[in-house]
Amino acid sequence: MSALTKAKGFKKSKSGTYLSIGTTAFGALSVVKQAKKARTEHDALKLVDAVVSAAAIITGLAILYRELKRLGDDDVLLG
Repeated sequence: MSALTKAKGFKKSKSGTYLSIGTTAFGALSVVKQAKKARTEHDALKLVDAVVSAAAIITGLAILYRELKRLGDDDVLLG
């Protein structure tokens, strides 16, 4: 099995999905900082950018959650 095949398999695994959720959630920290800075600077355009970025993160997390459910994860937290 090649390294590329292993990497593709990991991406579709529960572990890979959890890792993706973690990195996506970590990206939310920079969006929060961006929004705070935009508010203190009264920069509406930067604030809109932060809101759109936050919406993208929320959508990404929802897609990853759905992927976990599709994989049949029996984690207690997921129900």
